[in-house]
Amino acid sequence: MTLRSALNIAVKWDLLPRNVAALVDPPKVARTQFKVFLPEQARAFIQSIKNHRLEALFSTALALGYRQGEALGLQWADVDLERGTLTVKQALQRVNGKLLLVPTKADKVHTINLPSVTISALHAHRSRQHQEQLAAASQWREAGFVFTTQIGTPLDARGVIRAFDQILKRAALPKIRFHDLRHSAATLLLAQGVSARYVSELLAHSSVSFTMQTYAHVLDQTKLEVAAKMDAILSPVATLAATVPDALIVH
Repeated sequence: MTLRSALNIAVKWDLLPRNVAALVDPPKVARTQFKVFLPEQARAFIQSIKNHRLEALFSTALALGYRQGEALGLQWADVDLERGTLTVKQALQRVNGKLLLVPTKADKVHTINLPSVTISALHAHRSRQHQEQLAAASQWREAGFVFTTQIGTPLDARGVIRAFDQILKRAALPKIRFHDLRHSAATLLLAQGVSARYVSELLAHSSVSFTMQTYAHVLDQTKLEVAAKMDAILSPVATLAATVPDALIVH
């Protein structure tokens, strides 16, 4: 694709008579397979992380679907618990052996409205972090991050993944990747009939079509459910009346 784009410019500038790269069929890229939590597994996961010091990290990842780097790069200045919003501006990544803040994968800044369960988790996390700061005393290194070590420094992704894997093992839940929490969030929302457009905005995808392509299997099931609901709406009145108590029918 890169070569094709470059040669297109060369043709446009009359440096080449034709773009030979356009004649080549690109290789097919295998679709990445991912695993997700079923609704009952998601509820079991939330129960399994109760009182864990990273409970808020894992619960927000499942509820909001943001990437691990975006979660680790989140700062308190980007969280408004009074309004119930969270703004994703950056990601924390290890570059040349150092943890650095970098732009998000999509290079987008987007604000998410928080569900009540997430607001409660973040309130509890902030209180826990304050207690850790008092315990660390002069060793505390304040950097403004929401999720930190016990001395305030940024979390390393490898340690988070180890903790995540241990939680899954103790709870006897299927082994999935941390990134699959993002896929789980999207799948659970789509299965509840939430529009693909909203899910696309939540995940900061490049387009709604990308979201629909990625989660086509969920959308297919949702389409069947929508069709069934429409069938119920458009069924003959006699059929509808048969399911409604006489007291609620206006004659």
